Amino acid sequence: MINQELEWIQQARMGDEQAFTLLVERFQSPVYNLCYRMLGNEQEAEDGAQETFWRAYQNLQRFDPQRSFITWLLSIAAHYCIDESRKRRDSNIDLELLPEDSLTDLAPLPEKQAALSEEQRLLRDLLGRLSLQDRSAVILRYWYDFSEEEIARSLSLTVSAVKSRLHRARLQLAKSYQEAQPEINLKKERMPHESPAF
Repeated sequence: MINQELEWIQQARMGDEQAFTLLVERFQSPVYNLCYRMLGNEQEAEDGAQETFWRAYQNLQRFDPQRSFITWLLSIAAHYCIDESRKRRDSNIDLELLPEDSLTDLAPLPEKQAALSEEQRLLRDLLGRLSLQDRSAVILRYWYDFSEEEIARSLSLTVSAVKSRLHRARLQLAKSYQEAQPEINLKKERMPHESPAF
């Protein structure tokens, strides 16, 4: 599969648009999902994915084949989303926290959103409260399994800055989550008139 990707990249570098189309088809889901998590809106995520692939196409000659192509693409997407978020000055970006098995979905389906548990909704909201750089680092690390070095390259940070951001974000998420736990537990408590079976 990796050899096939490298072959498509080489063909696309020589002007083969069909080869680049194959790359887009292979990687459109993870790029869209990253944009959706960072921008929180389906239309903006679609625009972000299109812009990511356009930028990748324009800069394909600068791609280093020693690097992972998906890592390079997701870096482009992350930078685009950070720039767009800064333009909007929107600090309340709504990110969808989906289970790992839904990362390959092109778009979150309404029934999947409805099925999110109260805890998942809380975690999504807490993640949205992180600073833009911290949120980006957390998403790249825990959803896309980027190494700290890859995150550093993607976000133009030092590795120590990435480690610091991830540590701070984890502490902030844990503290906020614990503070919200009494609310969740109250909602989970059974009403006095309900049967123990329910």
